[in-house]
Amino acid sequence: MDTNILLENGTNELEVLEFTLAGNSYGINVAKIREIIAYQEVTPVPNSHPSVEGIFMPREVMITAIDLRNCLQRGISEKGGLFIITNFNKLDIAFHVESVQGIHRVSWTEIIKPDATMSTSEAGISTGIVKVNEKLIIILDFEKIVSDINPEAGLKVSEIEDMGKRKRSDTPLLIAEDSPLLNKLIVNCLKAAGYHNLMHTENGQEAYDIVQECLMNNTLGEHVKCVITDIEMPIMDGHRLTKLIKDDPRTRHIPVVIFSSLINDEMRRKGEALGANAQLTKPEIANLVRTIDGLVSNL
Repeated sequence: MDTNILLENGTNELEVLEFTLAGNSYGINVAKIREIIAYQEVTPVPNSHPSVEGIFMPREVMITAIDLRNCLQRGISEKGGLFIITNFNKLDIAFHVESVQGIHRVSWTEIIKPDATMSTSEAGISTGIVKVNEKLIIILDFEKIVSDINPEAGLKVSEIEDMGKRKRSDTPLLIAEDSPLLNKLIVNCLKAAGYHNLMHTENGQEAYDIVQECLMNNTLGEHVKCVITDIEMPIMDGHRLTKLIKDDPRTRHIPVVIFSSLINDEMRRKGEALGANAQLTKPEIANLVRTIDGLVSNL
């Protein structure tokens, strides 16, 4: 299946690949997908996580295969089906699924954020739900799935400790990150790095509303001197937020740092075209701090 679908920059849209597991429909952002291949035999890895099926080497690249059905507590996958090979956070990982139904182009405004009424097993690893052709598709949080299996794949918080004691900074930073866990971790890391004047929001729309309110009150310089944003977020994504900030003469001077698991060559080109000042992958929390240091040093 061709997953090389290009979206215009900053349109607040995404392509969702729908796939099935145990009779249910799930989704993944096409931007995370390298390719989709038929199931291959894998080599089991001793003492690995129960959801890790093993490893295999298509085209001489070693890839870890994860049993997604097991991750969702829906039993163990049988041989057969498909591997969705992904790339995010600089990792190549194959997710074992039963079948692929197709690709849907949707707006982030159509993505419904999961709430506490959802079952615990899916609420923790779902970033949103979208209704397509009267069918509900649960979009999974693949970053969390991987970090639950291997915590080292998440934010490298220890890197902040390695930076040593730093001076306290009053520079106001605005953060847009929909994952409650990552939002908290980013805030804690920035505070540990000396940045304490922080506002954190759950999506690009909330962040943009703050910018607009500051413009109306003529307080932008007091409250927003740098924006750190994820890409994938319900209601408004990070690319749309970047475009709105950089297209407005009143706000284009504000540095925007895209901090996302999706930074690859194509996404980097998109971010550059939108005017992002820097783009970093999510494990690189120490590099995020250093980048912010450089961007705000002359403000």
